[in-house]
Amino acid sequence: MSGRIFQNVVLQFKETTDRTIGVIDAEGTVIACSELTGIGKKWPKYVEVINASEGNCVALENKTFKALPGWGNQFDYAVFASGEDSVGRTVCAMAAVALNSAKSYYEEKHDKGSFIKNIISDNILLSDIYMRAKELHVAAEVPRGVFVIRPIDDRTETIPLDVIQNLFPDRQNDFVISVGEADVALIHQLPENISGRELERVAAQLEEALRVGGESRVFVGIGTVACHLRDLAKSYKEAQIAIEVGKVFDTERYIINYENLGIGRLIYQLPTTLCEMFLQEVFKKNPIDALDQETLFTIYKFFENNLNVSETARKLFVHRNTLVYRLEKIKKLTGLDLREFDDAITFKVALMVKKYLTSRGIEA
Repeated sequence: MSGRIFQNVVLQFKETTDRTIGVIDAEGTVIACSELTGIGKKWPKYVEVINASEGNCVALENKTFKALPGWGNQFDYAVFASGEDSVGRTVCAMAAVALNSAKSYYEEKHDKGSFIKNIISDNILLSDIYMRAKELHVAAEVPRGVFVIRPIDDRTETIPLDVIQNLFPDRQNDFVISVGEADVALIHQLPENISGRELERVAAQLEEALRVGGESRVFVGIGTVACHLRDLAKSYKEAQIAIEVGKVFDTERYIINYENLGIGRLIYQLPTTLCEMFLQEVFKKNPIDALDQETLFTIYKFFENNLNVSETARKLFVHRNTLVYRLEKIKKLTGLDLREFDDAITFKVALMVKKYLTSRGIEA
């Protein structure tokens, strides 16, 4: 429990009363005080008497103390106000109410955040999720979006949590959680009947807010909508996979939705030995590396234009016959005619498999 939370409340009382108000911890150390010079003082001699007071006000050496409710017979924090008179007791009792509310809010927020982090990290049993959700008043069956924010490179040392928290200030329903070495997860409660477009909008909001000098600095992975607390761990893993797969197959995108990964997701889950065998079978004549950069560029453009020869030639600023010649050359080298749909699919998958193996440091 941070003394800063108490200090904020204590300073507000300073404007309404001339009494000194503060908080001591279980060892008797002053951790918050309306008179800043009082912070850090040690009063261990009061601890035993306050513990014996059973939560009532107790007067000691011109000060009135009141323990805040806690676990067991030992107090965690006690409020004090200067004076042993009725005003001192009233001020102390009123401060205790305000400080206890602040303490409860902080602990509930902290506990909720820890609870959500345990769920996405698979550190809690399924049966315990229901019990803890009831205890913490966390709705179990509401739609939530799970987003993973990851720095693009080492230039972004840490992702500023406060920027994300300010975008989603509902701290009872939205959770910004630091996970792993550099990732940040956002668990955002969604309205009912949510569309995929809304998830993309939230992700774009995150990516734009974290840009530096107009330059993208993070990837944002989007998992499928979690309709129940138990689905959060699955959606979190999906958002992580989205970033990993997107970095391999869609290098120009910074927002990657798991649901839009297509065949890349399938390839990413294949054993590398199977991928190497596939490439060897497809390119019996020559390995894929036998194709020069100009030829590969032509192939990518041909795919971009849906295997349309005329449109691809126009985009490449070459004559249609020149493109046909290049496609014939590719057919001779590889045995695959990209103008044939089945061959085009095989070649497209092979290019993706090659990308995947290269990302794993395997030359095939």
